[in-house]
Amino acid sequence: MSLTNQIDQDIKQAMLGKQEARLRGLRAIKSALLLARTEKGASEDISPETEIKVLQRLIKQRKESAEIYISQKRDDLYKIEAEEIEVIEAYLPKQMDRPEIEAFLKALIVRVGATSIKDIGKVMGAANKELAGKADGRTISELVKELLN
Repeated sequence: MSLTNQIDQDIKQAMLGKQEARLRGLRAIKSALLLARTEKGASEDISPETEIKVLQRLIKQRKESAEIYISQKRDDLYKIEAEEIEVIEAYLPKQMDRPEIEAFLKALIVRVGATSIKDIGKVMGAANKELAGKADGRTISELVKELLN
């Protein structure tokens, strides 16, 4: 079943269960997927990789908003963002933790033959491709810089 169909079914369930927070998150996902499907140059069906990128973008936007709300002491708005993040994350593959990412990157550095910080582009390109949807790009970047120094 495609992600779009799954979201549609989950929206119906959330409406029946009167789950407002879940419904907000699901509607945001549906909207973002619809926009991705209708973008210039996009085909009618979007790939699973594109779906993951859309979900990651939604989470990143909400995390940035949540940070702003915390700094402005707006706990009411922070709570809304945190609830939506939780709903969206449920549709992403299981995220790797920092030690798992570090172990993967060490093996990747050996595999691509990187020896110094000059090889960061090679490592980041391969890492982003292989860890798409499984790890945060910022964490990958920090660890690659740390490991190559």
